[in-house]
Amino acid sequence: MSRPENNRIVHEPPIFTDFKPVGVKGISLEQVQLSLDEFEAFRLADHLGLSHEEASEEMEISRPTFSRLIEKARTKIADFIINGKVLNIDGGNIHFRNNIIKCQSCGHMFRMKFNETITECPACHSKNILNLAGGFGHGKCCNHQNRGGNYAKK
Repeated sequence: MSRPENNRIVHEPPIFTDFKPVGVKGISLEQVQLSLDEFEAFRLADHLGLSHEEASEEMEISRPTFSRLIEKARTKIADFIINGKVLNIDGGNIHFRNNIIKCQSCGHMFRMKFNETITECPACHSKNILNLAGGFGHGKCCNHQNRGGNYAKK
């Protein structure tokens, strides 16, 4: 019996979660599922340019585990691009460090910590706001699970 996976730390929920080739109906395409931890590995290594060691510390996982995650992520992203599939980002054993809130009225997006509470958009004062981490089933659990980390802001 394999040991259970530990939760991996993801900086914040992705703003966009579904991608497909232009001009083709998504329903006719195969799907590639990229987990949130694979997305985070890809973001840290290929977008922010962190080393495997730095990125593994940020995600609070071992370097070999990070290396496996980034290889899986790159393989899936290559499959999506080369074979023209739908890419969906979702799932995985994760906890977010931060959250993104989007106002459904004006479109304003803002980042916040989980211990902060907001009930209206700071830009237009609408109460029609969307919690992006909540869309992945996360929220208060992430506030209790995070241990800090040494995230370098972009």
